[in-house]
Amino acid sequence: MKLPLPFRFAAVASTLAAAALAAPAHAQNTPVTIGMSGWTGFAPLTLADKAGIFKKHGVDVDIKMIPQKDRHLALASGAIQCAATTVETHVAWNANGVPITQIVQLDKSYGADGLAVRGDVKAFADLKGKTIGVDAPGTAPYFGLAWMLKKNGMTLKDVKLTTLSPQAAAQAFVAGQNDGAMTYEPYLSTVRANPDRGKILATTLDYPMVTDTLGCAPKWLKDNPKAAQALVDSYFEALEMIRKEPEKSNDIMGAAVKQTGEQFAKSSAYLRWQDKAANQKFFSGELASFSKEAADVLKDIGVIRQVPDVTALYDARYLK
Repeated sequence: MKLPLPFRFAAVASTLAAAALAAPAHAQNTPVTIGMSGWTGFAPLTLADKAGIFKKHGVDVDIKMIPQKDRHLALASGAIQCAATTVETHVAWNANGVPITQIVQLDKSYGADGLAVRGDVKAFADLKGKTIGVDAPGTAPYFGLAWMLKKNGMTLKDVKLTTLSPQAAAQAFVAGQNDGAMTYEPYLSTVRANPDRGKILATTLDYPMVTDTLGCAPKWLKDNPKAAQALVDSYFEALEMIRKEPEKSNDIMGAAVKQTGEQFAKSSAYLRWQDKAANQKFFSGELASFSKEAADVLKDIGVIRQVPDVTALYDARYLK
């Protein structure tokens, strides 16, 4: 039996309303700017951008390449709403008055960060008085060097530091400058490719203290929960694309750092991108415990004055 016209309209409206409630909530082309660097671990974010995954999930992402030492300034000014960086950097920013909340773990370094030294350096003790090229205080290489030295009974005061970006530190070292260089992929591969110039004394395989997360300004998260969820979902979809289409994905990610797909694949072999299951495990306890240990090191080297409440620096709701 045909329903009268008003009842038919009501039935259609009811069906549409039910469908809307059943459908997953998506962001509606919400603009968001992410600050990051060419670090290999961040590359799935580039892939999500270039492959249209962010747009598919309803976020209009603008990625800006900003040195790690300046990323918090961009966040504080509102020039960016989110940033990819190491966990201890999130700790430092929060402790120093730039609030940011971590929402997804991106990667763990498995040899992608390391300390390159000349051939005559046999152990950390041999570095005393030597000059090491390393990025500025508040960056991952600076923290990494301090961490490694501390684990070997030394401090940053035992060596001489010359401030160089990770790329410049590697290039200077290969060119014969300085006694060491603290850097990361893809720049660490510059050292690997020139064994006559020196060797890698230690990496994150020996000292697992580099893991990266994506965080956003707390106010932006409060105002844009659907967009935040879209960022996390897009990241995991990018990892799935890497799994299903490795060659295409490596070409896209490599191009962003002026590498071929093959070169990029070799660099990324030194880290592990973290899927949802790994994230859930990390956010359930490991993140807080590592943050506490990292905060103690940051305080020792003068990057922060007091240890913040590390359990308040992340939000696991987007990983369900």
